Amino acid sequence: MSITQPSGFRAAGTAIGLKSTGAKDLALVVSDGPRYDSASVFTSNRCKANPVLWSEQVARDGVVRAVVLNSGGANCYTGPEGFGTTHAVAERVAERIGVGAGDVIVCSTGLIGLTNDRQQLLDGVDALHPLLSDDGGNDAAEAIMTTDSVSKQAVHHGDGWSIGAMAKGAGMLAPALATMLVVITTDAEVPAADLERALRAATRVSFDRLDSDGCQSTNDTVTVLANGASGVAPDLADFTAGLTEVCVSLAKQLLADAEGADHEIAILTRNAATEDDAVAVGRSVARSNLFKAAVFGKDPNWGRVLASIGTTDAAFDPADLDVAMNGVWVCRNSTPAEDPAGVDLSDRSVTVTIDLKAGDAEATVWTNDLTHAYVHENSAYSS
Repeated sequence: MSITQPSGFRAAGTAIGLKSTGAKDLALVVSDGPRYDSASVFTSNRCKANPVLWSEQVARDGVVRAVVLNSGGANCYTGPEGFGTTHAVAERVAERIGVGAGDVIVCSTGLIGLTNDRQQLLDGVDALHPLLSDDGGNDAAEAIMTTDSVSKQAVHHGDGWSIGAMAKGAGMLAPALATMLVVITTDAEVPAADLERALRAATRVSFDRLDSDGCQSTNDTVTVLANGASGVAPDLADFTAGLTEVCVSLAKQLLADAEGADHEIAILTRNAATEDDAVAVGRSVARSNLFKAAVFGKDPNWGRVLASIGTTDAAFDPADLDVAMNGVWVCRNSTPAEDPAGVDLSDRSVTVTIDLKAGDAEATVWTNDLTHAYVHENSAYSS
């Protein structure tokens, strides 16, 4: 019930037949107020799905009353008919809960180019509405899964207020955001402008640092709803810290469920001239198929790390780089150091530490290895 952990939220999830498996495929999250502050961030991919185009307009005034989400079809590149379906679904949700369609965020995930059946979705909203409850969070989280093997949920308890969240995503995890849908609720009193600042601060160090396979989605949406039902207005720094904790938890859950992965890799770049430099270096390593394949083969090939660092414009001396893998400094001053045979890559968790010796900034980027299973899943599953 994580999405409904905060007071004043109801949710539901059910199967309406979009998925051939018969699994849940439509979810609804509704805020019962008394406030309806909201903030959202969306994919930076210029090729955007119809629900993103609709929801970007909805989000502009900082007021959102409900979020409706379907899996089983992305409603992306489906033409004016697809946008009309998004609009119609928002209208139907609005009718059922007694609000305007301009206050309803719509999210879709699944196959690009698939035209979702409009009447099926409208009938699904009608069937879903009576199921709304304050313990419907688990059903909603299951209904947004696609290639996910498990649902992703998180909760943060503040001083008299709380945050709940659900997410979906298991592949195409690359900034900005990931191939993911995220809905976050809070019963704290947080004005929309403050929510915007908090959400962007949280996504900057969580979802935007997740880079599973370098592939960016068309449907990414992260929405936070604040209804003020607790009557508590937390300090913005405290709220941002709690929101960041939730986003980092979800990001790590997404990474842990990355399609076919055997290893989760945290790439820490430290002593960079700027944080942007640290992110650029970490991301370059995270996107190296050679490095990721080496980790899959349990080969601590630090040369592939240095080769990736060298493709960036970060400030560093190519002759003075240090690299550690799982705490073993296999490279010092850009030369061989400790024996790579001492690096144990048998566990799922892998840490790579890069010392640029150019300043005092640092950042961590998360990725996973490149496996046979990843290739199989993405060749057998249309995406």
